[in-house]
Amino acid sequence: MDLYFSPLACSLASRITIYEAGAESAVALQRVDTKTQTTADGADYRAINPKGMVPALRTPSGDVLTENAAILPFIADQFPGANLAPASGIERSRLAQWLSFIGSELHKTVFTPLLSPKANDGAKTYAREAAPGRLAYLDAHLAGRDYLLDRFSVADAYLTAVLNWGPFVGVDLATWPNVAAYYARVTARPHVARAMQEEMGLFKAA
Repeated sequence: MDLYFSPLACSLASRITIYEAGAESAVALQRVDTKTQTTADGADYRAINPKGMVPALRTPSGDVLTENAAILPFIADQFPGANLAPASGIERSRLAQWLSFIGSELHKTVFTPLLSPKANDGAKTYAREAAPGRLAYLDAHLAGRDYLLDRFSVADAYLTAVLNWGPFVGVDLATWPNVAAYYARVTARPHVARAMQEEMGLFKAA
C-alpha cells in the first residue's frame, strides 16, 4: 500500500494508525507537496487524487481511497490483530459516528477556516464561535473515559491529528479539561509520539 501524506496535515492520523498497527513494512509513505500538487518524485499528485488533498491510500488491489473516514477503517481492517476498529455492530457504527463528527464538526467547521489563509474574516469568526460548543460536547463525552470508544481506535488517531492544530490557531485545549487530559494521554502513547515527532521534523525541515 502507498499512503500519500503531507506533514502535520490530517494524514497524520493515517501514520499514527500505521504505527499503532505495526504495519510500517506494509505501507510506503509518499510525501506530497500540496502547494505544487506534486509527489516527492515530481509526479502530478492530481493524477492520484484529483481533489489534490491528503491523505490518499493506494490499496493492494490498486484502488485509491480518499477521505479519513474511508482510509482509517480500511487500514485498521487490514490488521485486525491491532484492534483499531470494531469489526461490526453498534460499535462499528459508533466509530463511524466519531469519524464523521471529527471530520465535519471539528476538522472542516472549526480548524480548516482558522488554518486557511484564504478564509475571510467572516469564516474565521464563525469557526471561533462554533469551536466552544463542539469542544464542550467532546469534553462531556470524554469525562471518565480514556478514549472515544472503549479502547484506542482510528477515531482517536484522527482526533489527535486535528487537536494538534490547536496551538497553531489559538485554540487553547485547557479550556476543556477532559479534552486537554485526553490529548496529553493519547500523545504520550509511544506510536503516537513517534508519528508526531517525525512529522514535526519533516514540517520544520520543509
